[in-house]
Amino acid sequence: MKRIILVAVLFIATSATMQAQLLRFGVKAGVNFANQTGDSAFDGIEVDKEGITSYHAGVVAEIKLLEKFSIQPELLYSTQGATYKTAVDEFKNELGYLSIPVMAKFYLTKSFSLELGPQASFLLSEKNDFDVKNGKTFEFGLNAGLGFKLTENIFVQGRYGIGLTEASKNADVKNSVFQLSAGFMF
Repeated sequence: MKRIILVAVLFIATSATMQAQLLRFGVKAGVNFANQTGDSAFDGIEVDKEGITSYHAGVVAEIKLLEKFSIQPELLYSTQGATYKTAVDEFKNELGYLSIPVMAKFYLTKSFSLELGPQASFLLSEKNDFDVKNGKTFEFGLNAGLGFKLTENIFVQGRYGIGLTEASKNADVKNSVFQLSAGFMF
């Protein structure tokens, strides 16, 4: 009887340890260097676009499928957009998204990973210096980047994301963003 109890306890302990290694949760935050690509004219007026510096923050999970391969879904609040300048005026367009990237992580070493994956984003807010609310409510894009584990729990990431769908109802522009992140896995 003692052996059966001992085997059951060892089995439960091993299962709990395996589960902890296969699925981990964490948080991350960082800086966005965002811009919009595409049309450089509004109503026939030529404009210059400049990027904006903003932020992103949210939760992550890492699901280890193989020794050197994981899936990392994320739920982030991310602000993107651009500053537009004409010969006479300047205005800033800042879009706040609920972004859901799903990254495939290929570990090149134990700490260094290559990350690729799609991202769906839903527009939550639009702040701009003019009266037009013309952001589309959904955006789809692709991300690619690199990750590095500083310790077993602390990581840093660099990622570039490009929008594949238009970000505006009235102009042919797509979001692009370079993100630098730091995070903690529990």
